[in-house]
Amino acid sequence: MTDQTTQESGASTERANREAKLQALRQLGLDPYNAAKFPKSHKNQAVHEAYAHLQPDERTEDSVAVAGRVMAIRNSGMFIDILDDTVKLQVYTPKDQVQGEFAPIMKALDLGDIIGVEGKVRRTKRGEITVDLSRIVVLAKALEPPPEKWHGLKNVEQRYRHREYDLIGNEDSRRTLRTRFRVIQAVRQFLTAPAQDFLEVETPMLHSIAGGAIAKPFVTHHNALDIPLYMRIAPELHLKRLVIGGLSEKVFEINRCFRNEGISPRHNPEFTTIELYQAYADYADMMDIAERIIEAAAIAATGGTDVSFGEHTISFKRPFRRATMLELIQEHSGFDLNQAADQAKARAVVDAGPSWGKLVEACFEHFVEPRLIQPTHVVELPKAISPLAKANPARPEVAERFETFCNGWEIANAFSELADPQEQRRRFEAQQEQRDAGDDEAHQVDEDFLKAQAAGMMPMGGLGVGIDRLVMLLTNSPTIREVIAFPTLRPRQHGEAAAEGDES
Repeated sequence: MTDQTTQESGASTERANREAKLQALRQLGLDPYNAAKFPKSHKNQAVHEAYAHLQPDERTEDSVAVAGRVMAIRNSGMFIDILDDTVKLQVYTPKDQVQGEFAPIMKALDLGDIIGVEGKVRRTKRGEITVDLSRIVVLAKALEPPPEKWHGLKNVEQRYRHREYDLIGNEDSRRTLRTRFRVIQAVRQFLTAPAQDFLEVETPMLHSIAGGAIAKPFVTHHNALDIPLYMRIAPELHLKRLVIGGLSEKVFEINRCFRNEGISPRHNPEFTTIELYQAYADYADMMDIAERIIEAAAIAATGGTDVSFGEHTISFKRPFRRATMLELIQEHSGFDLNQAADQAKARAVVDAGPSWGKLVEACFEHFVEPRLIQPTHVVELPKAISPLAKANPARPEVAERFETFCNGWEIANAFSELADPQEQRRRFEAQQEQRDAGDDEAHQVDEDFLKAQAAGMMPMGGLGVGIDRLVMLLTNSPTIREVIAFPTLRPRQHGEAAAEGDES
């Protein structure tokens, strides 16, 4: 018999045993799935805090009602650890009651079951806050065992495919995802506070034209209208239209974007961004807001602005370094791309498109990007790779744009928005030519946005921040899949389901 066959047989036996215990409970009229609710008086953490003053072997007459998942059963049920969304709490039942009035339930209990418990609180001689059981209710029977106690799910793919099992057995995963959502909450609170006064809005996920960024979209089809639609690659153009229309001079959206591109440690096809737009502002204003957002996120995640990531300590304390893309290229490569001779030398090193802007972009990615460990605003990107950004009046070949890099990753992108509808049309048409030539990431001509601009688009600054990468940095997570609750995965292949039990 192979190891896999043995494991599958063991999993089948475990499942059968648990189903038999469920039937035993039902025969006693204690069907767990019929429980409508359980009125808790405390979360586990609150019990620990409320009775922290107790001395060893000190008892109270206070009774509490708590509930959670069974994570440990010791001494035939005399000691049970239950876990809610805070911490573990020990429950004690005397041996005579385990074998007496509570015996039918104790015999049916397994790791992973959800129970509700009532009892008085004490601290044991060993110093453990404990609930002395007076009532127990089985609220859900786990028909599958939880992950192995100390290591959780061992198979990385299964951790992401069955995140609920990963969370049950892995405090680090719970901490990482809780940090993610605290960061989002902190960003929202910062922007909606009176000092900033941004209005949170919603824009469509389905677009008739894939616009707002240079990326390859997901394509779907609307049956009733018989038209192709695109999952949004960015909310930018709709958000600008709301500002143009006067809904608010400051708007933002925290939501998903979709890009039909590869999966890597830093890329997931579905990802979360915050995009915001402010009338009568420019990219310099966006730098200040970006720093404040990122600093607020760091404080929400860690309590401070210094964060450990791998071998580096990264400081998110404002202000961040600011340098032009050309300055950084010259600093790290020695090439002055304003000079024809250096351009020729650079082309011998990097694979770049024919335009000067593409050469600058390729040199930056090759020589500079991996070396930007501390937060750095890279300003004055080529206009050729910034189709929605306003040109710099002093240097028309570059845009009033910046990207913020940290640990070699882009985490923010912003610019002074191009408001001229005639210039915007010329840029859209140039992008459309690239698209017609085979570049499926290039912009299409968006007539609806051009009409919105023609109504009169005020000066405007726009900013986008990648939530996923920012949270990776703040939680020392080496892959984006750690910070997304349910990352995109290849569908399970035939036969994998049967072997799943040996992943825990």
